[in-house]
Amino acid sequence: MTDSFTARLRARFDHWLRTAPPTRLIVSSFLLVVALGTLLLLLPFSTKAPLKPLDALFTAVSATCVTGLVAVDTYSTFTGFGQAVVLAMIQIGGLGLVTFASFFTLSFTRRQDYRTLQLAGESVSSSGLAEAQGLLSMVVRLAAGFELAGALLMLPVFVPQYGPEGIWIAFFLAISAFCNAGFDILGRTVPYASLTGYVHNWYVQAVLMFLIIAGGLGFIVWVDLMEWPKRRRLRLQSKVVLLFSAVLTLGGALCFALLEWRNPATLGALSGPDAVMASLFQSVSARTAGLNTVDLASLFSLTKLLMCILMFIGAAPGGTGGGIKVTTVSVLLVTVLCVARGQEDAVMFGHRIGKKTVYRALTILLGGLGAVAVAAVAMFYNTSSAVSEIDSMFEAFSAFATVGLSVGVTATMQATAKLVTILTMFVGRVGPVALAISLAGSTPPSAARAVLPEGHVNVG
Repeated sequence: MTDSFTARLRARFDHWLRTAPPTRLIVSSFLLVVALGTLLLLLPFSTKAPLKPLDALFTAVSATCVTGLVAVDTYSTFTGFGQAVVLAMIQIGGLGLVTFASFFTLSFTRRQDYRTLQLAGESVSSSGLAEAQGLLSMVVRLAAGFELAGALLMLPVFVPQYGPEGIWIAFFLAISAFCNAGFDILGRTVPYASLTGYVHNWYVQAVLMFLIIAGGLGFIVWVDLMEWPKRRRLRLQSKVVLLFSAVLTLGGALCFALLEWRNPATLGALSGPDAVMASLFQSVSARTAGLNTVDLASLFSLTKLLMCILMFIGAAPGGTGGGIKVTTVSVLLVTVLCVARGQEDAVMFGHRIGKKTVYRALTILLGGLGAVAVAAVAMFYNTSSAVSEIDSMFEAFSAFATVGLSVGVTATMQATAKLVTILTMFVGRVGPVALAISLAGSTPPSAARAVLPEGHVNVG
């Protein structure tokens, strides 16, 4: 009887794996990692003191969604084992469980069936199955290479300062930075200190910025850059990502410096070169990394608004960063410019952008703004009375864009606000459109083929 039940259960599970939409499997994989991570963090030897189940769940979601918002300080709360669990969730969450599963399936079984490649393509945002086959192994190799190089580069700084423990700190920060997670284990003297103690250390900031950018550009862009010597051309997506990333990074740094230059609590206390470096670092970090070298709670309100915009835009698709993606914003901006010029189609670098892409970009934008609005209201009414509207909005943008930068709101959250933040981080990581698709049922074929009369609505 038991064997028969097990066989039926296994058959149903196998059928679900074969037939479920890729987006639904990816969402389910994140939920699986979160559940397992929460259980591991609740083990007695994972923490230095008893941990509330809600805080364990919050940490697991934040790590898996590579956000970096923390309800408890990582170093002060977790033992070495607990920190390793957090780091494992960051690594899996950054690349995706489906990516790892597909990689090992292809590596050990050498079976490159349609389903495996379909899942792999969805998980790494490839444009086709043929591309996914080569891109999958490249993703894992690139991630390992960047993280190892980053850790080795930081060893000369952290080992002399912390001894043998500096090795663990270097590897933890390297993986966290490349995965754009924002977690750190530097809260030894002051909890939640992040990188404020290294605001004068350009070397550490430069290494971390490189890792953040490397993870945020997207693996498709990196493959394109590696093939440049042979092809002598870049794909449209790579051109868009590189151009807009450069504009946002440099423009964000310039605006941050102009706004905070005379703020004695942030850049005003630094020398000119240190202030420029800090501005550049915060501009890069705001694009979903979640590390900070200055006190974010002391920022001017206008600067916080600037950071919200940078966080919301985020990184590139197919990378480890979050946000609505630079490609989404670029498509919408180009569409607006083309409509203003009287053009019927959006054109980028000599290529026409399909209306389906424009509709999807608009859906992502509005879905993201809606999620942020709900989260901000929930945070404002379920935190300390001292929390302002702009601080609540800052934290909501940080959660949705899976950035992890905080102005101190998370530490004062009540249970309701934490639950809302958990949901916001999850929606932001998997994407509002992907989540909606995974929850929705399949469209009936008759509905998909239906031809409806065209209606006219005046807009503007």
